[in-house]
Amino acid sequence: MDRAWQFFGRMRGPVAGWIATGVIIAATGFTPQEWVARLFRLFPALDNEWLAGVDLRLVLVAFGTAIVVSSILLQQRAVRRLAIAGAASSLTTADGPGAAAEAKAPAQVVNAGPTSQLLDRPSIAVLPFKNMSEDTGQEYFSDGITEDIITDLSKVSGLFVIARTTSFVYKDKALGVSDICRELGVKFAVEGSVRKVGNRVRVTAQLIDGAHGAHLWAERYDRDLTDIFEVQDEVTRRIVEALKVQLTPSEEAQLIEAPTSNFEAHDLFLRAREFLRGSQWNRETFDHAVALLRRAVELDPDYAEPYAGLAMAYNFDFQNRLTDTPDPMHHAARFAALAIEKGPSVPYAHFVAAVVAIWTRNLDQAKQETERTLALSPNYAPAYGTRGLAEIYSGNPLAAIPFIERAMRLDPAFTHQYMHFLGSAYLVAGDYESAAAAFRERIRLVPNTDLSRALLACTLGHLGEADEAKRIWIELQQVNPRYSFADHLSRLPFSDPVHADRIKEGLAKAGLPA
Repeated sequence: MDRAWQFFGRMRGPVAGWIATGVIIAATGFTPQEWVARLFRLFPALDNEWLAGVDLRLVLVAFGTAIVVSSILLQQRAVRRLAIAGAASSLTTADGPGAAAEAKAPAQVVNAGPTSQLLDRPSIAVLPFKNMSEDTGQEYFSDGITEDIITDLSKVSGLFVIARTTSFVYKDKALGVSDICRELGVKFAVEGSVRKVGNRVRVTAQLIDGAHGAHLWAERYDRDLTDIFEVQDEVTRRIVEALKVQLTPSEEAQLIEAPTSNFEAHDLFLRAREFLRGSQWNRETFDHAVALLRRAVELDPDYAEPYAGLAMAYNFDFQNRLTDTPDPMHHAARFAALAIEKGPSVPYAHFVAAVVAIWTRNLDQAKQETERTLALSPNYAPAYGTRGLAEIYSGNPLAAIPFIERAMRLDPAFTHQYMHFLGSAYLVAGDYESAAAAFRERIRLVPNTDLSRALLACTLGHLGEADEAKRIWIELQQVNPRYSFADHLSRLPFSDPVHADRIKEGLAKAGLPA
């Protein structure tokens, strides 16, 4: 409807005024005669004899009704899409956090919309800061600053902060701030730029009211690279002050605490984090990321985040079998423990520990670590998703759904993954209709997924739709001829094998080999 009004606003002349007025009349129930009166006022030169042969009332009412009905239908379609997303990475054997992306999901955002539920606290998205350095290879640095500011703002319980994954969908996109805020259902946005030259850095940042485009605060910082944490802290504090949000004592302490005093170690971690964010994991990217992280640890043995990065890298190794390491999850668990030891107040450390705990089948520890993560960072979307998985595998699938839906609201661009989580929750809960809907949406968003197709086939078996299940299974084999359902199912860390058996039973009902 907003786009329709923008269209009307751009039109010129009396026709635009007539159409706009016609829509209002049709919507408010004014009589057809008033339509005719409006037409005669706008076009007095029309030949009355010609008009006598035309039933203008019928034509005008039909035209106005068509406009209103089409607008309503478009609105209903948007609502249906949002409802599916709200209801309801990875190579061939992974379906949870810490898995590399099966295929890079479409860079789209499920429109949260202005009517979506907003909390009674300021909502904000930090857009990717532009790299203004002459060296395009410094992109990781400007991205790193953006992510660090998102991380800091996410620690503030008085804010609602859109996750990094979704914010970066808008990188290099020619879309206005107001449009982005409307799409994400947030009130404010932060944008800025970074220029790095030698040992100096210039950071600009501005806080914008998404509804009016007004700048609430703007600042430029010219500092030494060694002062970059102070700059990030200052940006965060000025945003919080502008939005009149009160920090708790623990939040104050977290913002003051710098992750490391060694800039080179931090720079190495930022470079490695780009690899950890990548969608395609192989032996080369694994070795490169691990080398960067180990060097960061050598430079600062007390820097927690590189240890967490190493834990996540070895988790990827486990998920995707990148190396010949006998027990990669042993290394992942060791580095996760070191990360928490070095940085007990670092949310990323606890999040990685939760991921590792899931895949080492310690689900109670996974729940505890997600609780610690969210206590330190209430807006940490991946932690909500991970908590949802822990509930699913613990046999509490319905308890998982609010966590997954919360993650989706914070990070709508990652909906493609959360749809798989939702489908899994409904499947374990025995709500096969909802599970099928979620898995189908996941397949729509990631057309070459094998994981969701396998579980959709199981779901259809339970629904008695054997022919459709077999069709989906044929699609799966075309997507990944080497897929092994038995191998996949054996890796899912269910605390009670009854749940895994129930999933397997769906294939048997469909007459498919398990």
